Amino acid sequence: MTKIAPYGTWKSPIGTDALTAKSISLGPVEAQDGRLFWPESRPAEGGRTTLMMLEGTPPDSRQKPRELVPAPYNIRSQVHEYGGTAHIIAGNTVYFVNLADQRLYRLPIGETNPVAITPESDTRLRYADLVYDAKRARIICIAELHSADGSEPENRIVAIDCAGEIAEPATLVAGADFYAWPRLDGAGDTLAWVSWNHPNMPWDGTVLFRAPLNAAGKPGAATSVAGGENISIFQPEWSPSGDLHYVSDETGWWNLYRDDKGKTRALAPIGAEFGLPLWSLGTRSYCFLPDGGLLCAYFDKGEQHFGLIEGGTLTPFPTPFRMASLPVPSGDDFIATGAGRSRATLIGRFDRDGNLLETLKSATDQEMDAADISVAEAITFPTGQSQTAHGWFYRPQNSAFAAPEEELPPLLVLSHGGPTGMADDAFKLEIQFWTSRGFAVADINYRGSTGFGRAYRQQLDGQWGIADVEDCVAAADYLARQQRVDGKRMAIRGGSAGGFTTLCALTFHDVFRAGAVRYGIGDLMALARDTHKFEARYLDRLVAPLPEGENVYAVRSPLNFTERLNCPVIFFQGLDDKVVPPNQAEEMVKALRDKGLPVAYIAFEGEGHGFRKAENIKHMFEAELYFYAKVFGFEAADDIIPVEIENLQDENGNAG
Repeated sequence: MTKIAPYGTWKSPIGTDALTAKSISLGPVEAQDGRLFWPESRPAEGGRTTLMMLEGTPPDSRQKPRELVPAPYNIRSQVHEYGGTAHIIAGNTVYFVNLADQRLYRLPIGETNPVAITPESDTRLRYADLVYDAKRARIICIAELHSADGSEPENRIVAIDCAGEIAEPATLVAGADFYAWPRLDGAGDTLAWVSWNHPNMPWDGTVLFRAPLNAAGKPGAATSVAGGENISIFQPEWSPSGDLHYVSDETGWWNLYRDDKGKTRALAPIGAEFGLPLWSLGTRSYCFLPDGGLLCAYFDKGEQHFGLIEGGTLTPFPTPFRMASLPVPSGDDFIATGAGRSRATLIGRFDRDGNLLETLKSATDQEMDAADISVAEAITFPTGQSQTAHGWFYRPQNSAFAAPEEELPPLLVLSHGGPTGMADDAFKLEIQFWTSRGFAVADINYRGSTGFGRAYRQQLDGQWGIADVEDCVAAADYLARQQRVDGKRMAIRGGSAGGFTTLCALTFHDVFRAGAVRYGIGDLMALARDTHKFEARYLDRLVAPLPEGENVYAVRSPLNFTERLNCPVIFFQGLDDKVVPPNQAEEMVKALRDKGLPVAYIAFEGEGHGFRKAENIKHMFEAELYFYAKVFGFEAADDIIPVEIENLQDENGNAG
């Protein structure tokens, strides 16, 4: 029998344990010699990432997957602070980067004692985007060298001998500020790579090079293949026939190309995105199949699709997912890691018609009835400067509860990070956590988001803190005007760049009544001064070049306008964060505290930019729910340890 209860008070089938102890993160699958591999990150083990293997073609789902990299080893690179591909499988050997020391290790499959093959450096020398050079028994990868004096790190492409014991990395390519995607052709005779320089980010402008390798494996004279200051190149790869392929946004859309003896040929050009912002080194959007076809993922109006390119024709390739990694062939079928609209992330085997045949591994043990799942609804709405923005709306959904007839639900607006990130419509347990308790959720693809072409992305240039904020505010207003949410109970939440958007929305607009900020930015000048090399010049394009644009930084920074901030905010911060240092949150908290506004601050030891430990993730969600309950005046059904909210008083003037 359905129970009538106010929104926010519904007892949810999703506890915080489902977000942590019962959940893991599953990485992209790769197949090799009748074996399936995937990285697996476990919040219950402090966010440790290991490598799993399942044998058979198709994989035998009756077997328990084997863990190849034992604890306490943790596969994770810190190049660019965000890392990237940190392992590679070469025959019967796994090579991986270990988080604690950033050294490269060798581990034969079946053994349990990894051996370091790079020297100790106190994490100052880091590796990512590994490629195995079978011809010379070495690994080619990106290396980042941090000096003891704190000067800007040096990035380069290096080679590391795998055959012996500890080997010093040998520099192959250097001189540019950044490198990505070192890729060898099948014969091992030619190396391709992408590089770029400050102030560009890799989605702004990069150059693709190729160079022959001599007998010693050193590159000769490099030739520029594609790209430029205002053209972004993504994922160069060599086809089995030896042709260099890559993705370029020279037309305004990241499309696929082939370098045909110095002549560029577009493959099935369309107004869609076959590339992604390179936050994580080694990111891929296409691969070559054994039968010669090219399998690719692309985004059209923010929605992911897959296709096969053969003979210049793009043919849809169905999968059971809304968001997935690249599928890999397994006999007559395919395997991928992905999530559907109402299905949590899993590793699944499916046929060529897109039918899910079996689940090989699920990211969560949480079982949800379809009647309790809120399915995303696409929304498009007018916004500032006569533009249009996009997003996904989730209505409250819980089969055991209904709200009183005249009540409208509270709204949570989500502002993603990046700010080049993208909101998609795949099932997310984190969103269902809120909708199953009686919240409506709007996940916004504000101007600057990926998946809508370069022009949409560039609408944020010089407008960060304005256009993105306008879009989040416009989405909330749009839903309130439609009477789909309670306009007096709207909150906004976001992390990193999304945390900056959140703080700007709370400071410079009066639409939202509360906010939650995870490792967010309150002072743009402090960010420009304190952040790491990869993003050191990011704000040149998003805000303004320095020093001439210093005034723009001042007028965009919420910290300088706390007198305009008049609603409660809860902050979450990792104390080891090198991307957005803790002083950003602490300065904002102090300003709100001094002003007498309700504020809560929760700092996590041992966490960086993003929270990985189960106990901290659990605490964050419980604290945020408690915070909204106190601010919006409802009683959450969960048994939550109270959080200190400074300056909060109830209707009788008592402290909260």
